Amino acid sequence: MTSIATEPKASIGNALIRLLYVARGLRGFGDGFAVIILPAYMTALGYDAIAVGVVATASLLGTALLTLITGWIAPRHDLRPLLISGACLMAATGVAFPAVEHFVLIALVAFIGTINASGGDLGMLVPLEHAVLAHNATDERRTQVFARYSLIGALCTAAGSLAASLPDVLVAGGATKLAAFRLMFYAYAALGIACAALYRYVPHARGDDKAQQAPLGPSRRTVYKLAALFSIDSFAGGFVAQSLLVLWLFERFDLSLSAAGLFFFWSSTLSAFSYPVAAWIARRIGLVNTMVFTHIPSSIFLILAAFAPNLYVALGLLLLRSALSQMDVPTRTSYVMAVVTPAERPAAASVTAVPRSLASAISPAISGALLMTSFTGLPLVVCGTLKIAYDLALLFSFRHIKPPEEQER
Repeated sequence: MTSIATEPKASIGNALIRLLYVARGLRGFGDGFAVIILPAYMTALGYDAIAVGVVATASLLGTALLTLITGWIAPRHDLRPLLISGACLMAATGVAFPAVEHFVLIALVAFIGTINASGGDLGMLVPLEHAVLAHNATDERRTQVFARYSLIGALCTAAGSLAASLPDVLVAGGATKLAAFRLMFYAYAALGIACAALYRYVPHARGDDKAQQAPLGPSRRTVYKLAALFSIDSFAGGFVAQSLLVLWLFERFDLSLSAAGLFFFWSSTLSAFSYPVAAWIARRIGLVNTMVFTHIPSSIFLILAAFAPNLYVALGLLLLRSALSQMDVPTRTSYVMAVVTPAERPAAASVTAVPRSLASAISPAISGALLMTSFTGLPLVVCGTLKIAYDLALLFSFRHIKPPEEQER
């Protein structure tokens, strides 16, 4: 098959970018309903908030390990079979969850599989797709490409959140609740198979293309420092991993599954449309400033939601948070890809992703225990406070390190 390097970059690059957009959309749709179905499935099996928190921790630990392994092998191997393997693992996850009910087996599938409790785009496919996107986008287009990638993923995640209400429809039609949940997991598996079919069209990398990729070299110190800061952010985010936020809404306000799906649809939709806005803002004030000055208000809204007197106030504050909290996603990715050499990009994507996954894996189990206390909103307060501290540290540490497109300002 023809190599990326032998074709005009504009034509084959745009085709590859569009293909990855579609794959991201399919994965996002699956993630949208899976992250809501998983805690509901465990609740239907009789497990409490602590058990859900432990499973969330297991899923994020497994995600971190798999992402780390991917980062080690990606610089020396063709990316196409790695992408296909990740999609096949997604399919296997969807098949495995309906087959197990024992807590240890559920935790094991969560550890090995691709459903993560955070609702974010994590896992082995992320650094691989990021590397391909960065390779095929110019410096001028890079932030826009990642913003569209995130936009498509978030919109499809929103649609997937609406699909989380399907078990209620199936139960009304006579199906048992567990059977309805299992059918949703099978749908998740089918989406993994569809992604694998798409990745077959990713061109093979030639030997010299692979040789150009390398572990971290001149950018090592910058990447490690970013990874440390991102870990603080992810540790904080783990306290309100989406599966635990779903559980908090279930228990604090007795929210139904259908209502939760509708809320997360609008939440994901607001996040989605914040991505192109983030790219527009970044062109004017810079990537780091965009990350920080949109993130801090979102953390304040999260803290306020913990003290909300009723469901409507809580959902309103959480929606305001959603409109701002994800603006750092495309800007953060673009910034990491910009401040390293092209050869270091797969390794940099992995090194910054793995500590984030590890850090976010620690806090869900703690959050599950905090949800059992008299003040169930405590995880939201802890999350918001830590995130504000992260934002201030990021601004202090990286305000003078600019990507190429900002150096002429």
